[in-house]
Amino acid sequence: MSAIRRSSEWRGNVRSLPWINNWAVRAALIIAAAFGLLAVNTANGEAVAVVAKAETPVQKYGKVRVCGVYLCDASGKPVQLKGMSTHGTQWYAHCLTDAALDAMAYDWKASVLRVATYAREGGYAANPAKFTKLASDLVDKATSRGMYVIVDWHMIHPGDPNADIANATAFFKAIAKRHKNKTNVLYEIANEPNRVSWSKIKTYSDKVIKVIRAEDPDSVILVGNHGWSTLGKSDGSTEQKILDNPVRASNIMYTFHYYAAFYRDKFRAHLDRASNKLPIFVTEWGAPSYTGVGSDFPMSQKFVDLLAKKKISWTAWALADNVKEMSVFKQGACSGGKFAGPGVLKPGGVWMRERIRG
Repeated sequence: MSAIRRSSEWRGNVRSLPWINNWAVRAALIIAAAFGLLAVNTANGEAVAVVAKAETPVQKYGKVRVCGVYLCDASGKPVQLKGMSTHGTQWYAHCLTDAALDAMAYDWKASVLRVATYAREGGYAANPAKFTKLASDLVDKATSRGMYVIVDWHMIHPGDPNADIANATAFFKAIAKRHKNKTNVLYEIANEPNRVSWSKIKTYSDKVIKVIRAEDPDSVILVGNHGWSTLGKSDGSTEQKILDNPVRASNIMYTFHYYAAFYRDKFRAHLDRASNKLPIFVTEWGAPSYTGVGSDFPMSQKFVDLLAKKKISWTAWALADNVKEMSVFKQGACSGGKFAGPGVLKPGGVWMRERIRG
């Protein structure tokens, strides 16, 4: 360990402590240093304590990639990222301030943030430059806090993503060009295709992936799929359609979405089976029904346990403060500017924070 400049006052995270002959205090410092809590230097008859900064998720895992059915760190070891999704940035930018992102990174200890840019509904189509910049700024903010970040093209209506492919390709071209040298960016190219065949979704995916790869050749791309990204379960189909006609590209994962109070055990079994064959990233889920009410925490825990067992990464919905139970902040709380701790959270938010921190 290199010598640390002595000082009689705080300088950043360094503080000099008068030398104390009390063996218990000295022993405590040494033990703390051994566990990485602080560094100790006893040069020149003085003990100097340095509080060690926690390793960020990106520092810990490096550039993630797909290996088999897993998301893996830079060394090829399977990892599980856990975090939150934003709600629509056109509505809830006040829940995405620097203080809010500090809370996610340092209080919740989230390893990943999903940034939801709505294709329509007052989002990207209404002002492409504004919402491209907003998404890009949030990527930078997550990066500065050591989190991974998913750039989500949040299409819902119409259900066929090909309807907005010109906007989608323009958006991802701009984002990939701006952030291609970062090690922490993942691209989710279609939130929830619905009432559309897998073959049409794959046609869309092939085109958008080509645009991203022209700028960023090796970051992970997350592919939405049939049945509101349930691997076909919500439209009476299965993952077999993907297995029969997979996306032919490297570093690809397929998304899975669920709301525990509604989807329950049949969807959990569906996810369990499909994840044995396909690399899955759960980019949206919640404890209530998809209507936003009726949280079922025991059922949610069953899903959480499955995701942990199979090292499936996830982001939960949503960083918002509306009346629905799936919004983690109390109604109107984001306007208060305080985000850390359980006091500003709904019961579902308290529960979700504990699962991310755990």
